Amino acid sequence: MTQTLPTYFISHGGGPWPWIPQMAQALDPLAQSLAAMPAEIGTTPKAILMISGHWEGPDYAVMHSAQPPMVYDYSGFPPETYQIKYPAPGAPQIAEQAADLIRAAGLPTRLDDKQGFDHGTFVPAYVMYPQANIPLFQVSMRSHYDPAEHFELGRALAPLRDQGVLIVGSGLSYHNLGLFGPGAKVPSDEFDKWLTTTLALPPAQRTEELMGWELAPYARTCHAREDHLVPLFAALGAAENDQMTQTYHQKDIFGGVTASSFRFDTAPAA
Repeated sequence: MTQTLPTYFISHGGGPWPWIPQMAQALDPLAQSLAAMPAEIGTTPKAILMISGHWEGPDYAVMHSAQPPMVYDYSGFPPETYQIKYPAPGAPQIAEQAADLIRAAGLPTRLDDKQGFDHGTFVPAYVMYPQANIPLFQVSMRSHYDPAEHFELGRALAPLRDQGVLIVGSGLSYHNLGLFGPGAKVPSDEFDKWLTTTLALPPAQRTEELMGWELAPYARTCHAREDHLVPLFAALGAAENDQMTQTYHQKDIFGGVTASSFRFDTAPAA
């Protein structure tokens, strides 16, 4: 009998940070939290489904390749970081099932045989499962970022949890590339407090509050463009009645940023 797996919303860090010594040192708490996930889950997932803040389009595209390529969607890093390989297999059959579930929910979808692993996916996956032995695939966001519809996406995908598929929303609780250092301190901390408090609310109230996330303190300072917040809506939609556990919390990253990650589970681990 397969257990129902938790879902996660993770802050995935910046660029290829595990391969950059200075960044890896600064983000060691994040690395520890990602490396702890296999033990928290307590079983080997049949596959990992990631909704990354780095893939969006007009519909919910589902990665369908049996061996997805790499997408180096960052700039300004050392040449060797554009040679990184994370050779996890894809999951074409589960991808087809995911597309069927999305379609059955009345949402536009298609299978994509060309899309590769972006850094919002391969970077955290590498820290979680460095052996690259768990099948891995992605589902895109829709570029309108509508919270309600991305909750619907998560609800549609929820049955996969009972089949051993780990659903991970990969973004950042703070994502303003133009505001790092001391200027990020107050906005990121205040928004993080709001987010953590909101995610601890009873399910119906939590969903309602998240629908109006733009009213949160410093919301548009932290997410002028909400591509890195939207994966949360899908991850939570797939676990809408579950309890939240904060799995990562770090302050003063790069001189000012506060960031967090969260797990949603019917019976959170101690």
